[in-house]
Amino acid sequence: MKRQAEQALHTWKDSEFRKPLLVYGARQVGKTWLMKNFGEKNFQNYLYINFEKEVSLRGIFEQDYNPQRIVKVLEIFTNRTIIPGETLIIFDEIQEAKGAITSLKYFNEELPQLHIIGAGSLLGIALKQQTSFPVGQVDFLYMNPLSFAEFLEAKGEGGLQALLKEQDWELISQFHQKLMQLLKEYYFVGGMPEAVSYFIEKNDYAGVRTIQQNILNAYEQDFSKHAPAEIIPKIRMIWNTIVSQLSKENKKFIYGLIKDGARAKDYELALSWLENYGLVKKVYRTKKAALPIKSYIDLQAFKLYILDVGLLGTMANLGPQTLIQGDALFQEFKGSLTEQYVAQQLNLKKQHSLCYWANDSGAAEIDFMEEIAGTIVPIEVKATENLQAKSLKTFAQKNPEIHCYRTSLSNYKSESWVTNVPLYAIHQLPKIISSKLR
Repeated sequence: MKRQAEQALHTWKDSEFRKPLLVYGARQVGKTWLMKNFGEKNFQNYLYINFEKEVSLRGIFEQDYNPQRIVKVLEIFTNRTIIPGETLIIFDEIQEAKGAITSLKYFNEELPQLHIIGAGSLLGIALKQQTSFPVGQVDFLYMNPLSFAEFLEAKGEGGLQALLKEQDWELISQFHQKLMQLLKEYYFVGGMPEAVSYFIEKNDYAGVRTIQQNILNAYEQDFSKHAPAEIIPKIRMIWNTIVSQLSKENKKFIYGLIKDGARAKDYELALSWLENYGLVKKVYRTKKAALPIKSYIDLQAFKLYILDVGLLGTMANLGPQTLIQGDALFQEFKGSLTEQYVAQQLNLKKQHSLCYWANDSGAAEIDFMEEIAGTIVPIEVKATENLQAKSLKTFAQKNPEIHCYRTSLSNYKSESWVTNVPLYAIHQLPKIISSKLR
């Protein structure tokens, strides 16, 4: 399965400024497979150590952080020779070994020629808790579920993905129905690698849902296993209210939906834990369309999306029958499945500028706003072919210097003030904008 993150690993491997790399993201997004596959293809040999399993090795960083000593211990334990430049060392579930993350500072300073990757499903949480984090001594790579582009490649539809990259919209329109069908499949299957692999091999929607439910069950088990005991009930309450939060006409997260009288300060730690675990992402409100976007966000108002559209459909108990009911799948629970999909495609990097816009009265709202290529990009999401967008027109009238974008079930169309991008091509938005700026 081809992953876009592999290119980032190649860039890291060949960089003269390379530092030890930390790969993080939620459980089961494909981190372990990516690292092993990369090691097998690009090094003479690689050592894979999973500190969740290799309990006896967890203490090797506690004596001191001497890289030479640590390497010698690893050689004896694995009966393998470690050669800088030829060997890749993978520390999986690195947060389970006390001092392992801190040791990366000394590997970077004293043994920089050695390639080391650390990863973990709870690494995001561990990074927040680290008291002696090696600031400036490590590189980062954030892993997401498969994007729609990666899904097309995995399905053997690389030709369609190449066509979308080329932006030949007249030719693309000839494949509109096929792309829409593939997009429906992606809405249901999502981007979790196990679900995608199973679907490609078996074409069994019921089996896909079983896999997705098992993943959700594993996440809930992690709540009990790894979260502080005092916030576990609150984590579950937030997690279980996400579908109802997104089913509202106004999808702003409301603490009162969790529990009558619930206040932000009572649930901030629980929500932060879910964020650091990689399961949810906040999209904050902005009232001003100006650069930099992050300077104008309202930290008190946000929408909450999860990591994967397929898992959201599972949480909402959407069955395979939605796939054959015309375009109903795109409109499920007030178009939230489509908003989740768009957020997921736009939010492929951990450090992002994605937010949403609403005016002071709240009467006008645009689903997303992002900073791309140094420009403000307002994005209206339409789960139908009805292209009426009152809020977008209101925004455009107040900000005539800003070109607007809409993504919908319709074909590509560019007008003086707005460009419609098909939902299946929204991941190409940065490239579309760059081509307009030339």
